[in-house]
Amino acid sequence: MPNAALHELNFEIRDGMRVSWDVPVTMSDGVTLRADIFRPIEEGRYPVIMSYGCYAKGLSFQEAYAGQWEVMTRDFPAIMQGTSNKYQCWEVIDPERWVPDGYIVIRLDSRGAGRSEGVQSVWSEEEIKDYYECIEWAGEQPWSNGNVGLHGISYYGANQWHVASLQPPHLKAIIPWEGTSDWYREVFYHGGIRSGFLDLWLPRQLPMQHGYGERGRKNPNTGEPVAGPETLTDEELARNRVDKVAEVRARPLADDYYHGVIADLSKVSVPILSAANWGGQGLHLRGNIEGFTQAGSQDKWLEVHGLEHWTHYYTPYGVDLQKRFFDYFLRGVDNGWDKQPKVTLQVRHIDPGAKGSITGRFVQRGEDTWPLERTEWTRLYLQANGAGLQNEPIETSTYCEYDPTGAGATFTWPAQDKDIEITGPLAAKLFISSSTIDADIFLVVRVFDPFGAEVVFRGAMDIHTPVAQGWLRASHRRLDVERSLPYRPYHSHTVKEPLVPGEIYELDVEIWPTSVVIPAGYRLALTVRGKDYEYEGEIDQSDKTHRYPSRGVGPFVHNDPLDRPSEIFNGKVRVYTGGGYDSCLILPVIPAAQ
Repeated sequence: MPNAALHELNFEIRDGMRVSWDVPVTMSDGVTLRADIFRPIEEGRYPVIMSYGCYAKGLSFQEAYAGQWEVMTRDFPAIMQGTSNKYQCWEVIDPERWVPDGYIVIRLDSRGAGRSEGVQSVWSEEEIKDYYECIEWAGEQPWSNGNVGLHGISYYGANQWHVASLQPPHLKAIIPWEGTSDWYREVFYHGGIRSGFLDLWLPRQLPMQHGYGERGRKNPNTGEPVAGPETLTDEELARNRVDKVAEVRARPLADDYYHGVIADLSKVSVPILSAANWGGQGLHLRGNIEGFTQAGSQDKWLEVHGLEHWTHYYTPYGVDLQKRFFDYFLRGVDNGWDKQPKVTLQVRHIDPGAKGSITGRFVQRGEDTWPLERTEWTRLYLQANGAGLQNEPIETSTYCEYDPTGAGATFTWPAQDKDIEITGPLAAKLFISSSTIDADIFLVVRVFDPFGAEVVFRGAMDIHTPVAQGWLRASHRRLDVERSLPYRPYHSHTVKEPLVPGEIYELDVEIWPTSVVIPAGYRLALTVRGKDYEYEGEIDQSDKTHRYPSRGVGPFVHNDPLDRPSEIFNGKVRVYTGGGYDSCLILPVIPAAQ
């Protein structure tokens, strides 16, 4: 366990808070982590809200993520009100919004990151063990009331699921905001296809690794290097971090290496407010919905919204939701949270307008369950001859063939004469053959306006996201039968079963959940491809909403030539329909309110 309780913290009074910088928290193996602690001025015992992660706790949001800050505050100026914004950091709460309400806010740099020493191993079991010790350390402090809650976006949300499954005694509630609960299926590999997210993301974290020191940014509140105090050479930094890309690339199957980073959700027992993003295709969606449905907690709520994955975390809408939850479970405030709908959805609507525009609005609605009880599970059958989707199976067997290096094959449902709502998980059953021993299947659910232009949406990490996406490597087709559902197939990813070229195979493909109301006259389509979706419209190069090119998948690309050698994955693929090969798209259609 960590070192003995600190009975007195050195602090300074700033903006109505007692602030203690770089408080040492020593782990059981002797490694010292560093925490910034923000407390109320009045003496007392207060609940703790904690975050633990690799983004450097002293790094200014406004400085390091200036483009994102500018867009967020432009669209939601209320974020700037009621706070000095001096302590805004990436993907964690603003202490000025919480400390006055009787909370202690603790930000911890994870092992080897920011001001914390040690060898850095991101997305790892080692970090989860540290997090457990930090929770127990905080719960035992004399200024803590023993109730610790966890909070944060993305990285700071993902590790919550994992540490909660270890059941630290002082952990009393969690708010994992758009954070994966299965790092194999939602970060490292999508349907068995390696995601390039790590390759793009890890280099951006180098200035936040402990030892970057004077070469990096400084905390605007202390003037100290956010990744110091020492400054190491590139060689020393490399020795102090695990090569996560190499480790993941070497382990394409869900073997024992991933055991500690696939949360046992059945062991999560604390109250949960799980927040997901419809546009979080690739990271910020599936894990929160799986976490909600699979967690063993009796007290659990799901909220799903849109826009960028950080935006509503900071808006009055998001902060109010978070506070009511923590007030109820950490402070015992009788605020009616127990009457809160178990599921709150920001249902996405398309506003008819200029053709192909990035469009949409959100209408909030409460529900009792996920998936929705009144869901009408609807199968649309693929028609190779005519590239259509239709409500009944086709009697005659036929096929279409596509080149995986091209645009693939698109199957379109005729425009309907009324609005159609699709909300929930999706899936597809495909019968395919390949001219090689394997095939990567990329599925894209899309909507086209009456003029034939595609409608896309501002997503979690890309401003041109389609309605939904799914992935599957054909050699990973084996299902975990016990965990699979008709609308959410679950693949074991523990064995590779190559194809016999030319033979027909049945694939069940998971498509991540969505919500959209398709106006009358618009058409829904399914595209089957052999590579990542690419938005075909104009790209505004001046848009700084995201840090990655916004061509539809953001940083979640699947283009590693070592994982996808062209001699295997560029072979021709055939999709078979009709005559018993009933390839279909499974949709969660929600009937209109009577």
